[in-house]
Amino acid sequence: MNTIIFTVVVLSSLGVLLAVILYFVAQKFKVFEDPRIDEVVEILPGANCGGCGYAGCRAFAEALVKNDDISALLCPVGGNGVMTMAAEHLGKTAVVKDPLIAVVRCAGSCEVRPRTNLFDGAVSCAVMAATYSGDTGCSFGCLGQGDCAVSCSFDAIHINPETLLPEVDDEKCTACGVCVKACPKLIIELRKKGPKNRRIYVSCANKEKGGVAKKSCGTACTGCTKCQKVCAFDAITIANNLAYIDYGKCRLCRKCAPECSTNAIMELNFPPRKQEIKSE
Repeated sequence: MNTIIFTVVVLSSLGVLLAVILYFVAQKFKVFEDPRIDEVVEILPGANCGGCGYAGCRAFAEALVKNDDISALLCPVGGNGVMTMAAEHLGKTAVVKDPLIAVVRCAGSCEVRPRTNLFDGAVSCAVMAATYSGDTGCSFGCLGQGDCAVSCSFDAIHINPETLLPEVDDEKCTACGVCVKACPKLIIELRKKGPKNRRIYVSCANKEKGGVAKKSCGTACTGCTKCQKVCAFDAITIANNLAYIDYGKCRLCRKCAPECSTNAIMELNFPPRKQEIKSE
């Protein structure tokens, strides 16, 4: 009987001692979390898309709270409106930034870029890209399996069943950048949305020489430099046989597009060009 009582007393004393030790350890290493983090989380859209560069909205809220200068931070889903609200709540200043949107730098539809073989495998661009160069003569173009569409949480990008190319919905795209990461061919890019949603860009990623590129796709950029020569704003560069338009320098003058013999330069949401009347 005495042994049982002694055991109970020892175990009880040991339990109390360990509880006291755990209490002091918990107090010693207690992590303080700024209550403003939860408040900012409530302001954020809660998409947890990772477009801000952080692992979800809570991690982004922590960055907003902890950084005095938040000019480099942006929630692409919430945009300038949400950033302004969060900044005002924290007594900080948010920098207004131009909204971005995803664009597909490939215009190689089935009509201009015929299939040379049939891919009979998993419906995945990643799998297809890891297997071989693709089912057309262009090894740089869209594979059309829809990884970008599957990755989009906002239903903003779909594969056109006729062209087998991705199409971006201007109203739904939040520029989170998930589709950019999902594309193994790196043909999706975030660009400035532009005034009235007007954008100009080279819809091609083929880096082969002009003749070879054009043979595999009728709308391929040939690197002819004609567009570069007419640009008065130094917005067009030619590298690796491919033209690229810098949206930071482009003034949307539209002089470059008519110079492109393959129609590789895409003009979106512009009014129709006026027809030139030729004098007889």
